[in-house]
Amino acid sequence: MNVALRKPMTLGQFLAWEERQELRFEFDGLRPVALPDSTVAHEAIGGTLRALLYEKLRGTRCHVRGPTLKVEVAGRIRYPDAFVSCSTVAPNTTVIGDPVVVFEVLSPGTSRTDRIEKLIEYQATPSVQRYVILEQDSIGATVFARHGADWVATALTEGDILALPEIGVELPLAAVYTDITFATPEGDREGVEPAV
Repeated sequence: MNVALRKPMTLGQFLAWEERQELRFEFDGLRPVALPDSTVAHEAIGGTLRALLYEKLRGTRCHVRGPTLKVEVAGRIRYPDAFVSCSTVAPNTTVIGDPVVVFEVLSPGTSRTDRIEKLIEYQATPSVQRYVILEQDSIGATVFARHGADWVATALTEGDILALPEIGVELPLAAVYTDITFATPEGDREGVEPAV
C-alpha cells in the first residue's frame, strides 16, 4: 500500500479507489484491508453453501450472493463468503446495503475480524437478522440471531440443522461440508480398522 493511503479515507474515497484496484479490499472505516488468499477448504465450504442456498431460494424474492459482491455495514465495506438479500437491485449494483443473513468461513488470519469486528458491524446493521460463522477445519458453526435488541448465539455441530427462518430455509450443517475431507490425527485413518 502506498503512502497516500496511510491517512484515513471516507467510504466514498474508498469505493472510488477500490474501483481502480486489481485485487479486492475491505474497508474497515478508515483504510483498505487486503483480503487474504483462500484455501481449497474455504472455497469449497463457501461454494457448497451458495449452491445449497441457491437451490432453496430459487423462485423466491431472496437471492444468495458472494463472495465477490460487497455489502455496506455500519459504514464499512465487507465481502462476505455468502449473504442473502431480499430486495430488488439493479443488475449493475456493486454494493448491497441490506443483507438479511450473512455467512463467513473462518480463516486463521481473519478469525478476530470475523468473530469480533464483523459481528459488531452486522449487529449495528438493522437489516441483518442472522450472522453465521462457519468453521473451516471441522463441521461447526456459531450462529448469532437478532431477537429484538438482543443477539443470541448458538453453537452447531455435525448433526445439527442450520435454521434460517428469516429466509425460510433449513440446511443440515453437514451438507455444507460435503466436499471436504478433514485431516485426522496421525495414525487414525478413516476406513481402517485398528490392529488388535
